[in-house]
Amino acid sequence: MATGIKKIVFLFLGWLSLVLGFIGIFLPILPTTPFALLAAYFFSKSSERLHEWLISQKTMGPMIVTWQRHGVIRPRAKWLATILMTLLFSYTLIFVKVALWIKLIVAATGLSVLTFIWTRPSRIEE
Repeated sequence: MATGIKKIVFLFLGWLSLVLGFIGIFLPILPTTPFALLAAYFFSKSSERLHEWLISQKTMGPMIVTWQRHGVIRPRAKWLATILMTLLFSYTLIFVKVALWIKLIVAATGLSVLTFIWTRPSRIEE
Protein backbone atom coordinates (compact mmCIF):
# COMPACT_ATOMS: atom_id res chain seq x y z
CA MET A 1 0.00 0.00 0.00
CA ALA A 2 1.33 3.42 -0.97
CA THR A 3 1.66 6.32 1.44
CA GLY A 4 1.16 10.09 1.30
CA ILE A 5 1.01 11.75 -2.10
CA LYS A 6 1.40 8.43 -3.92
CA LYS A 7 -1.71 7.08 -2.18
CA ILE A 8 -3.73 10.16 -3.16
CA VAL A 9 -2.56 9.89 -6.79
CA PHE A 10 -3.44 6.18 -6.92
CA LEU A 11 -6.83 6.89 -5.36
CA PHE A 12 -7.52 9.62 -7.92
CA LEU A 13 -6.40 7.37 -10.80
CA GLY A 14 -8.58 4.56 -9.46
CA TRP A 15 -11.67 6.77 -9.44
CA LEU A 16 -10.79 8.21 -12.85
CA SER A 17 -10.42 4.69 -14.27
CA LEU A 18 -13.71 3.63 -12.73
CA VAL A 19 -15.54 6.65 -14.15
CA LEU A 20 -14.03 6.10 -17.61
CA GLY A 21 -15.01 2.43 -17.44
CA PHE A 22 -18.56 3.40 -16.49
CA ILE A 23 -18.74 5.84 -19.41
CA GLY A 24 -17.43 3.01 -21.59
CA ILE A 25 -20.61 1.05 -20.89
CA PHE A 26 -22.46 3.63 -22.99
CA LEU A 27 -19.68 4.75 -25.38
CA PRO A 28 -18.22 1.94 -27.47
CA ILE A 29 -15.02 3.93 -27.98
CA LEU A 30 -14.02 3.49 -24.30
CA PRO A 31 -13.35 -0.11 -23.25
CA THR A 32 -14.94 -0.87 -19.88
CA THR A 33 -12.93 -3.91 -18.85
CA PRO A 34 -9.40 -2.45 -19.04
CA PHE A 35 -10.53 0.57 -17.04
CA ALA A 36 -12.10 -1.70 -14.41
CA LEU A 37 -8.83 -3.64 -14.18
CA LEU A 38 -6.89 -0.39 -13.86
CA ALA A 39 -9.25 0.82 -11.15
CA ALA A 40 -8.72 -2.44 -9.25
CA TYR A 41 -4.96 -2.03 -9.52
CA PHE A 42 -4.98 1.59 -8.33
CA PHE A 43 -7.42 0.83 -5.50
CA SER A 44 -5.24 -2.10 -4.40
CA LYS A 45 -2.39 0.39 -3.99
CA SER A 46 -4.42 3.12 -2.26
CA SER A 47 -7.53 1.79 -0.51
CA GLU A 48 -8.11 -1.77 0.63
CA ARG A 49 -11.77 -0.92 1.30
CA LEU A 50 -12.39 0.33 -2.27
CA HIS A 51 -10.46 -2.58 -3.75
CA GLU A 52 -12.57 -5.06 -1.78
CA TRP A 53 -15.74 -3.22 -2.81
CA LEU A 54 -14.78 -3.37 -6.50
CA ILE A 55 -13.87 -7.05 -6.54
CA SER A 56 -17.06 -7.93 -4.65
CA GLN A 57 -19.25 -6.53 -7.45
CA LYS A 58 -21.38 -9.22 -9.13
CA THR A 59 -20.61 -8.37 -12.74
CA MET A 60 -16.98 -7.25 -12.78
CA GLY A 61 -15.61 -8.71 -9.54
CA PRO A 62 -15.00 -12.31 -10.62
CA MET A 63 -13.33 -11.22 -13.85
CA ILE A 64 -11.04 -8.81 -12.00
CA VAL A 65 -10.05 -11.45 -9.42
CA THR A 66 -9.38 -14.06 -12.13
CA TRP A 67 -7.18 -11.57 -14.01
CA GLN A 68 -5.30 -10.45 -10.89
CA ARG A 69 -4.60 -13.95 -9.61
CA HIS A 70 -4.07 -15.89 -12.82
CA GLY A 71 -3.84 -13.52 -15.82
CA VAL A 72 -6.79 -15.33 -17.39
CA ILE A 73 -9.28 -13.88 -19.86
CA ARG A 74 -12.25 -16.19 -20.28
CA PRO A 75 -13.23 -17.28 -23.82
CA ARG A 76 -16.59 -15.49 -23.69
CA ALA A 77 -14.85 -12.20 -22.85
CA LYS A 78 -12.32 -12.79 -25.64
CA TRP A 79 -15.06 -13.35 -28.21
CA LEU A 80 -17.11 -10.39 -27.01
CA ALA A 81 -14.06 -8.11 -27.15
CA THR A 82 -13.16 -9.39 -30.61
CA ILE A 83 -16.64 -8.84 -32.02
CA LEU A 84 -17.07 -5.37 -30.54
CA MET A 85 -13.58 -4.23 -31.47
CA THR A 86 -13.94 -5.56 -35.01
CA LEU A 87 -17.22 -3.69 -35.45
CA LEU A 88 -15.88 -0.45 -33.99
CA PHE A 89 -12.53 -0.51 -35.78
CA SER A 90 -14.11 -1.60 -39.08
CA TYR A 91 -16.50 1.33 -38.95
CA THR A 92 -13.57 3.69 -38.42
CA LEU A 93 -11.50 2.10 -41.18
CA ILE A 94 -14.34 2.04 -43.73
CA PHE A 95 -16.49 5.09 -43.08
CA VAL A 96 -14.36 7.72 -41.33
CA LYS A 97 -12.51 9.97 -43.75
CA VAL A 98 -9.00 10.40 -42.34
CA ALA A 99 -5.49 10.04 -43.71
CA LEU A 100 -4.26 6.56 -44.57
CA TRP A 101 -1.55 6.71 -41.88
CA ILE A 102 -4.23 7.25 -39.22
CA LYS A 103 -6.16 4.22 -40.50
CA LEU A 104 -2.95 2.20 -40.36
CA ILE A 105 -2.40 3.24 -36.74
CA VAL A 106 -6.02 2.31 -35.90
CA ALA A 107 -5.63 -1.09 -37.60
CA ALA A 108 -2.27 -1.76 -35.90
CA THR A 109 -3.71 -0.80 -32.50
CA GLY A 110 -6.71 -3.08 -32.96
CA LEU A 111 -4.56 -6.00 -34.07
CA SER A 112 -2.15 -5.46 -31.18
CA VAL A 113 -4.92 -5.44 -28.60
CA LEU A 114 -6.57 -8.53 -30.10
CA THR A 115 -3.20 -10.31 -30.19
CA PHE A 116 -2.69 -9.51 -26.52
CA ILE A 117 -6.20 -10.74 -25.63
CA TRP A 118 -5.91 -13.99 -27.55
CA THR A 119 -2.43 -14.83 -26.23
CA ARG A 120 -3.65 -14.74 -22.60
CA PRO A 121 -4.68 -18.06 -21.04
CA SER A 122 -8.40 -18.92 -21.23
CA ARG A 123 -8.60 -21.00 -18.08
CA ILE A 124 -6.86 -21.29 -14.77
CA GLU A 125 -3.94 -23.71 -14.84
CA GLU A 126 -4.16 -26.34 -12.13
